Amino acid sequence: MKGMAQVLLDVSICVALSACSRAHPSNLDGAQIRAKLNTIPLDQQVDFTNREWQLIMSPQQFYVMRRAGTERPSLSGNALDHRNGTYVCSACGNPLYRAETKFNSGTGWPSFWQPIRKEAVHESSTFSAIFGVEVSCARCSSHLGHVFNDGPPPTGLRYCMNAVALTYREASPGPVTLAFPRADQGRP
Repeated sequence: MKGMAQVLLDVSICVALSACSRAHPSNLDGAQIRAKLNTIPLDQQVDFTNREWQLIMSPQQFYVMRRAGTERPSLSGNALDHRNGTYVCSACGNPLYRAETKFNSGTGWPSFWQPIRKEAVHESSTFSAIFGVEVSCARCSSHLGHVFNDGPPPTGLRYCMNAVALTYREASPGPVTLAFPRADQGRP
């Protein structure tokens, strides 16, 4: 009888633990995470765990954007696609660069001469002669690429981004307006 009570107790504990684990946020699926992301306004920070990001990113995106990796260069990174659209963060949808600021840097990575607005990206305070200054998404802190001081006019900057970190969104039909920086928007 004592053995039977122990078995029933063990089964009850397993059932209770199983029910609790299904309700635990770490067992969310990608659709639930995306739905959660879609409810966060674009002007608010996104603070997901790496496990949550892993559920909605491809392995390559996770490596580049959450582990600060770098993808291999490709010919598609140099493609000049000057449509009237915006490149957004692949992780959170934050608008980052206008298509008309993209240029062929010859590096194999998509390059832009300025972000859509200074607050869209975060530039680290450290500089490396080889890697430039690290650039991340200001909304979700995902690694995007690096910025260098060897870009074209009018800014002289080259925001060299990982293609997997960007998603292109076509704009509604209308005129294309280039956003040239003001003289007081220089880099420190």
